[in-house]
Amino acid sequence: MNGKLVISSSPHIRTIESVQSVMIDVLAALFPVALIAVLLFGYQALLTMVIAVISAMLAEAIWMRKLDIFGDGSAAVTGLLLAMTLPPAPPWWLVVVGSFCAIIIGKQVFGGIGNNIFNPALVGRAILVVSWGGHMAGQIWPVPKPFVIFSDFFYDISAVTTATPLAGQEQALNTSLSQLLFGNVAGALGETSALALLVGAGWLFIKGHIDWRIPGGYIGTVFVMGAALGGGFYGNHLLTGLFHVLAGGVLLGALFMATDMVTSPVTNLGKLIFGIGCGVITMLIRLYGSFPEGVTFAILIMNALTPIIDNFTIPRKFGEVKKSA
Repeated sequence: MNGKLVISSSPHIRTIESVQSVMIDVLAALFPVALIAVLLFGYQALLTMVIAVISAMLAEAIWMRKLDIFGDGSAAVTGLLLAMTLPPAPPWWLVVVGSFCAIIIGKQVFGGIGNNIFNPALVGRAILVVSWGGHMAGQIWPVPKPFVIFSDFFYDISAVTTATPLAGQEQALNTSLSQLLFGNVAGALGETSALALLVGAGWLFIKGHIDWRIPGGYIGTVFVMGAALGGGFYGNHLLTGLFHVLAGGVLLGALFMATDMVTSPVTNLGKLIFGIGCGVITMLIRLYGSFPEGVTFAILIMNALTPIIDNFTIPRKFGEVKKSA
């Protein structure tokens, strides 16, 4: 019979959005950050991003045995996010290894998109940090040379290096808040310009892909802990808190990594708890740990706790009666 009623399991809500459309929105949101990175660090930054994206897409295509390397776009997003956590001019093989680890270990071994427990890009970065720390920390951060891609295409940005603002109080005091805001500081590709990150995240807010709870809880906690426990070395306590928000990978992590809809809680209260937890762990590592930056491990730890957070924050069903003891 034609036109017979077919009943399937819930939910029955349809949306015009697809995984691919969401991933394209994320790529668009990352465009301002990528553009600033290229303007600051030249062709080597662009090369790093291209290698990361292509490697991630190839890794997924090989694993899935498919010819369409772009697919739903999630591999491209993973590759670009990984590139955002890398120095502007790392060895090419480091980028390839990180991308393959992100896709295969961080995503596909769990069953692919929607089943992964941890943020894939951060899994790739964590493996690189613990395996090849010499290429990921210390005095390996090139000094930005604005508009170098136009002035001298073959300028080697790795020739002059410095420490990031989080390397110590002396380095922090030599970095102004305006430098952190506009991006004229040494750091990973996605850590340099706070303004570019905010502009890109604004697009995701407009599209409704993220809400305020995770980034708000994360950034707010970093500011409060930085102001209360940072010692006020950056002029005063409030400015010190603001410094910790703008420096390093807090904004990149809070706006683009922690908000990953697959690896973060689904409840409103859970999202807020998740964001606060990321902020607490980040600042504990920054202030008292051996690493100058704690964003990667903070988000990965909270990813592991997401099922527990969801379990304890699921709202009571309408009409449910609590059993008496």
